[in-house]
Amino acid sequence: MHIAVFSQYHTNPDCPATSRHYTLLAHIAKTHRVTLLTTPAWKGQRLSQAYPWVPVGVELREAQVPYDNKMGPARRAFAFAQYALWAVREGLRIDKPDVIWGISTPLTAAWAAAQVARWRKVPWVFEVQDLWPAFPIAMGAVPTALARKQLYQLEKRLYDSARHILPLSPDMTRYVTDLGVSAGKVTTVLNGTDLELAAYATPEAVQALRQEQGLLGKRVILYAGTFGRANDIPTLVAAAEAMAATDTDAVWLFLGHGYFKPLIAAAAARWPGQIRMVGGQARHEVFTWFALADVSVVSFLGLPVLDSNSPAKLYDSLVVGTPIIVTNQGWTRALVEQHDCGWYVPAGDAVALAAKLQELLAQPEVLAAAGSRGKHLAIEEFDRQLLAQRVQQVLEAAAGKA
Repeated sequence: MHIAVFSQYHTNPDCPATSRHYTLLAHIAKTHRVTLLTTPAWKGQRLSQAYPWVPVGVELREAQVPYDNKMGPARRAFAFAQYALWAVREGLRIDKPDVIWGISTPLTAAWAAAQVARWRKVPWVFEVQDLWPAFPIAMGAVPTALARKQLYQLEKRLYDSARHILPLSPDMTRYVTDLGVSAGKVTTVLNGTDLELAAYATPEAVQALRQEQGLLGKRVILYAGTFGRANDIPTLVAAAEAMAATDTDAVWLFLGHGYFKPLIAAAAARWPGQIRMVGGQARHEVFTWFALADVSVVSFLGLPVLDSNSPAKLYDSLVVGTPIIVTNQGWTRALVEQHDCGWYVPAGDAVALAAKLQELLAQPEVLAAAGSRGKHLAIEEFDRQLLAQRVQQVLEAAAGKA
């Protein structure tokens, strides 16, 4: 069957970002025709050329719409609108699909998928990566009451019109069903991780990286991901500086890029060697950095809407046996506590975070045991190859091809 995929941001394993859909598309394209409608926004950020830009068998349609995380709200909104309008036009030109897969964020990409599905009289499946518009509204990016009302109305219409909905976490699923959507119409498919890429983090590769980075004999705390406004980076920096003042053997690594890069750089200048900023790493290289760490931190602001997040770094850390500290009150806290593969510290509490880290770093056997449990969990439940099968089954069922 023919599947049309509407996704504004395509990445591949050469990029310093999760490549969830690369894995899913590669699996589905083995048995179905796939047309991807996207933009080259991430193409310029490729750090290697180890992988083709799209998986074998995927037909690529690209809109030349620039986008960058540094853009302000108005410029972002314009980019969202540009892609959505292009995607509707392009979606009406391509060969008629059997099913359309619309991926949010942003919500406008899902809107474009819904419009093409309506005009071409085909079903569509709505993948919910983040809760929009609840997230940008909570972050203050939607200033007027009228705009907020209209966005919530649009969201509900999209849920109603979709044949099926794919949220990335149990809390997102609960949010959708609480709006009155039938539970039978919703399937949770976690973000997951790539086991074949995690296999690059061999003991030899980890030891070589540790030596290259001058980290022999050091205890390493890793934050890997976007240095964004939602990620509570100032709290992490404050905790790192507090630890640097008392513990010369503990090293914080900040791996990534984003809004708070200057803040991290300033802290690294004050505490050279103990706080380090590392540039973004290609997807197939990041697992060695996770395996290098004694513990990693998955942090967000203490906003209820962020409790539903399904961050890739959580899965990537666990799959190589590195336990995590989470700051969400939601399902991630329940997950690490239930499986005893991590710990919870409240968002915004730098003192508590530093204290918990110092406690854990003094107990390497506790960290190792938690890491082992997390690795087992990740292999059993978070393999993206298995998740790709579930997504394919949903798409086939939506198209009546199951």
